[in-house]
Amino acid sequence: MDLQKNLYKYANLVINKALQIKKDDFLLINGQVENKDFICILAEEAFKAGAKDVKIKYSDENFTKLRYKYASKETLSNVENYIIDEYDSYIEKGAKVLSLVGGDPNILSEIDSDKIIASGTARSKALKNFNANLMKNSNSWCVIGAAVKSWAKVVFPDLDENEALNKLWELILYTCRIDNNDPIENWDKHIVNLKKNSEFLNREQFDYFVIKNDRGTDLKIGMPENYIFTGASEDNLRSEEFIANMPTEEVFSAPHKDRVDGIVYNTKALNLNGVIVDDFFLKFKDGKVIDYDAKVGYGALDNLLKSYENADRLGEIAFVPYDSPISNTNILFYNTLFDENASCHIALGKAYPSSIKNGENMSDEELSKNGINDSLTHVDFMIGDGSTEIIGVKKDSSTIQIFKDGNFVI
Repeated sequence: MDLQKNLYKYANLVINKALQIKKDDFLLINGQVENKDFICILAEEAFKAGAKDVKIKYSDENFTKLRYKYASKETLSNVENYIIDEYDSYIEKGAKVLSLVGGDPNILSEIDSDKIIASGTARSKALKNFNANLMKNSNSWCVIGAAVKSWAKVVFPDLDENEALNKLWELILYTCRIDNNDPIENWDKHIVNLKKNSEFLNREQFDYFVIKNDRGTDLKIGMPENYIFTGASEDNLRSEEFIANMPTEEVFSAPHKDRVDGIVYNTKALNLNGVIVDDFFLKFKDGKVIDYDAKVGYGALDNLLKSYENADRLGEIAFVPYDSPISNTNILFYNTLFDENASCHIALGKAYPSSIKNGENMSDEELSKNGINDSLTHVDFMIGDGSTEIIGVKKDSSTIQIFKDGNFVI
C-alpha cells in the first residue's frame, strides 16, 4: 500500500465529499499536532477546492494530560471569553468544521476524574452555542480518524511502534472505503444503501423498538412522534450536503427521553474521556437510568451519570449491521468513532434536534415537550453483536423484524 498516495485520496474524499468545500468556504480543522503533515494535506485540498481560508487548532494529548495533572480544578473550570467569542465567530461565518480523532484511550486513566468532569462541564457550558449549532446542522461538520503512535500501540500491542502506526492507518483507510476504485464513487453507493434503511424506518413510524441479544439486553425504546432516521449524509441549514462521520455504517435517530425501559449490556469497551469503561449494564425505567454497574471503569461511568443533567437518559439510537467493514476486521479500536460503527449503539445525553421533524426550528422547551433529550454531554456506547434481534412495533401493535442475527432483514 502506498500510504502517502492514499492519504491524499483520503483528504480529497473528506474535503470534496464529506464537507463539499466550495469557493469562499471557511474551514476549521481540529487535530493532534502529531498529525500536522496530514492536516496540511487536508488544508491544501481545501484551498484547491476554493476555500477562502483554513484555520487549524492543534492539540497534544501529552500536554493535555500534564495540564489535568498539575492545573487546579478551578483553573480547568475557567473558559476565557475570547475562546467563546472565537467559536461563536465560526458559527456566524458559516465555517465548516473538521475534527480528527485518535489518541491513547488510557491517557487520562490516572487523572482525578473530578478534574475531567469539571473541565468538560465548563467547556460544554461555555461552547453551548457552538455545539448546539453543530448538532442542529447549522454548519457542516465531519469527524474522521487519524492514526497516532500511542493509539496504534494499544490496538496492536504486539507490533513495534512504526508497524502498529502503519497498520492502523491501513485500517482507517480500509474502513473509509479508500481502495483502488474511486473513493467518492464508493461513498455514493454506500450512501444510497444506508438511505434505503433510513427511508424504510421513517416511512413505518414505529411506536417503539424491542432490542434483545444473548448478552442479556432486553430493552424497549419508545420513539417520539415524527422521528427521523438519518443515514450517512445530511444537509446543513443552507441545504448543503455533508457526511458527519467518516467512516459511518449507521442509521440513527433519537428515542423518546421518557419511554425507555429494560436493561442493556455493553458489547464493546467504551473510551470515556481517556478512561476505559467495560463490562457494564444500565437499567432504565420511564426513560431514566435507575441502576448500573461496571466491572471496569465504574468511577468514570458513575461520574458521567451524576455530573451532567439528563446524562441518565438517552439521546440516540443507532442501527449498525454486524456484517460491516469495521466489524469484520474483528478489531477493537478503543475509539468510539470506529467501534460505534461496528455495532448497534445508543447514546446517553443530548439528542440531535434533526432527529425529529422540524426539530432544527424548535426551542429547547419544544424539543423537550416532544421527547427530545437535552444535556451538556453525548456519549455513545455499543450494545450490538451477532445475536442482536430488533423488533419494530407500530401503534396498532403490528410488528416487523428489523434485525436478526445482528443484521438488517428489512
